[in-house]
Amino acid sequence: MNLRFLLCQLNDITRGAGRGGAAACEVLMCRIVLHARVSVLLCSVAAHQHWIRTCRLVLLMVSNPRTSLGLVTFINDIKKSGLYVLGHVELGELNTLPSDPLQSQYDSWLSLVDHLNIKAFVNLTLADSVRHGVQHLLFISGLGGMRPNTLVLGFYDDSPPEDKLLGQVLSGSAPRDPEQQQQQSLLFHFPPLRRPAGGDDAGCRDSGKAMGPQEYVAVIADAIKMLKNVALARYFQDFQRTRALSPAEKGGGVFVDVWPINLLRPDSSNYVDTCSLFLLQLACILNMVRAWRRARLRLFLCVEEGRSLHGTEEKLGQLLKELRIQATVYTVPWDSQVALHWQRQGRAGKWPRNASQEPPEQEHKDQEEEVEEEEYVNSFPSNAARLSDAYLLSVNRLILEQPCPPPAVRFLYLPRPPADTLRYTAYLQQLDLLTLNLGPTLLIHGVTPVITTDL
Repeated sequence: MNLRFLLCQLNDITRGAGRGGAAACEVLMCRIVLHARVSVLLCSVAAHQHWIRTCRLVLLMVSNPRTSLGLVTFINDIKKSGLYVLGHVELGELNTLPSDPLQSQYDSWLSLVDHLNIKAFVNLTLADSVRHGVQHLLFISGLGGMRPNTLVLGFYDDSPPEDKLLGQVLSGSAPRDPEQQQQQSLLFHFPPLRRPAGGDDAGCRDSGKAMGPQEYVAVIADAIKMLKNVALARYFQDFQRTRALSPAEKGGGVFVDVWPINLLRPDSSNYVDTCSLFLLQLACILNMVRAWRRARLRLFLCVEEGRSLHGTEEKLGQLLKELRIQATVYTVPWDSQVALHWQRQGRAGKWPRNASQEPPEQEHKDQEEEVEEEEYVNSFPSNAARLSDAYLLSVNRLILEQPCPPPAVRFLYLPRPPADTLRYTAYLQQLDLLTLNLGPTLLIHGVTPVITTDL
């Protein structure tokens, strides 16, 4: 109705006479264009979903901004022109408090956004647990049809927290005098750092943290159930964009590495599934940002000896050409790593059926185990239960020891959490070994199609 009224008014102005007719027409045309753009953004009908999916609508959960400045600035780049929301969960119950504790925190968060010179909204919530708070923010964050479709979490590990608001110059406009930096940091009324785990007064591994490893993985599983993409960011506490994008720091070039395969499942060597495409899209979007345009994408294909690679390379090359993604493809042999996987060890370690020293009951038992293994070979909970530390560390060394200059950031495939909640802690430990000492790394799991070639 409003758009129809504006069009009728425009028609009357163009037919009428007067010196101000042209100026009024120009103003009205701007209003029509603005109205059309807002209508597209706020409508959530199916006809517009293919466009909305191509935008990055990111919700970054921040426990304490003092330790997350590097990650906050990096996600501001990767979201490009999409929606960016900083989320925080304050633990507590409103019925036991005299007033809302969040009202006094908004000014500090907004001052932080201005200080970092980023474009982001701030959403704070009060909940009895971090898990419930994240669910709440995923439900309510956004504007109209622009709802966050990607949840970003910091990695759960035992890294000691460091206050990056003290003693660190984030930009050229920040004061260089340490006293002025300290006075500026006092403007942000954020809570003090938690005590590091492993101290004398630390009663458990997650001492001082708002949640434990079990709840952390549950948050990941909840987001996937809600059809949200998930990204886990590790080693971004020391990330500085200026230093990361300096060619001198990176051996003469800036690189972004993408490993589009589930490294925990060598048998699932599929490079064009939804998760792999999401990795490619994020890397491509990062490369489109002005500050990252000089970075070069490197795509690593893990191959085994004796398996046909021509079809995979040709299919991947055609996909990159259709998507207009410029990336250098590297083939990485990983036979020695795959040999440590439980699937290959199980096959190699079986007794031969014609062995005279094998008892018949043992042969029957091995046959039953073989049938059971084949039945559950595609079951991730079974795979998570059988992965060895030797295999994970071997894959970790494979990534680290590539004969290439180190990248500014790595994109890895994030496997889906196991269905068995009792294995959540083991799943997190496996991710810890896989990404050990890799530098800034994003573990990414995509659940919804984000790339189309039909437009």
